[in-house]
Amino acid sequence: MENIYQTEPEQVPAPGRRQLMQLSYQAALNRYRKLRGLARISWVTWIIAVGTIVLWCFTAYQSAVAAGAHTLPQILANIGNNAINVQDQDNDALTSVLLTYGAKDNALILQGQYWRFVTPIFLHVNLLHVGLNMFNFLVLGIFLERIFGHSRFSLIYLLTGIISIIASFSFAPQEISAGASGAIFGLVGAYSIFVFIHRRAFRSGGIPAMLWIVIVVGINLSIGLFVQNVDNYAHVGGLISGCILGWLFTPLYKPSSTQTLVDTHGLSRRWPLAILTILGTLVLAIIALFFTGRS
Repeated sequence: MENIYQTEPEQVPAPGRRQLMQLSYQAALNRYRKLRGLARISWVTWIIAVGTIVLWCFTAYQSAVAAGAHTLPQILANIGNNAINVQDQDNDALTSVLLTYGAKDNALILQGQYWRFVTPIFLHVNLLHVGLNMFNFLVLGIFLERIFGHSRFSLIYLLTGIISIIASFSFAPQEISAGASGAIFGLVGAYSIFVFIHRRAFRSGGIPAMLWIVIVVGINLSIGLFVQNVDNYAHVGGLISGCILGWLFTPLYKPSSTQTLVDTHGLSRRWPLAILTILGTLVLAIIALFFTGRS
């Protein structure tokens, strides 16, 4: 991870607030261009996306077999029939497979299967579910990983995903759930803070850009009010935690006395804060276990 973006001395403008934000914004957008080889590629995003899709293919195969499909045409037909909506006759088989491989289930978590705070992020129900989530993740993830860097991007994605599961565990205890949408909302939250902090680098003070983000988030959250089996508690948990982590770790470049731009929010400088956020997430899970277990 490279936290220093080199500039020519004459490129550093007068220290006005607007100019500094424009400088920081451009440095964040272009940081990956200074990298070489694998470091320049959004490889964390690609590994997560490919791994998630492969895992869905495996669980879809297992679900089809559990539902009674044995030949390849039968398996493909079963996957196709459940691609958009899970059929009633296949629901029990699918639920059983997802639970086997780590879907969120409060009863099992309270029995000590704490890994279920993590594994649901990588599980999906059907083709539509994994397709929409991974499309949104790739579009957003490739861009954000270039801005935040591999380490910060991974930290934000995983922690917001876990917190989204904790939110679902606390406020939707009866639901068996899986999916990466909470973590994707976390990335949206982190990007929203990046735009807000650098709003002076945008037209009209960033108001149109921030308004567009609010509209997109509002539409997606409102869908959960009308569509069954959408876990809005996980979405809100991911969004809020993404905003918090974005505020703590969004790239913010400032000129140093040696005429270089230094990312003051890089993990090389804020690693104690990163450790505290990890510990804070653990404490949040313990609190959720304590109060949910008593109810």
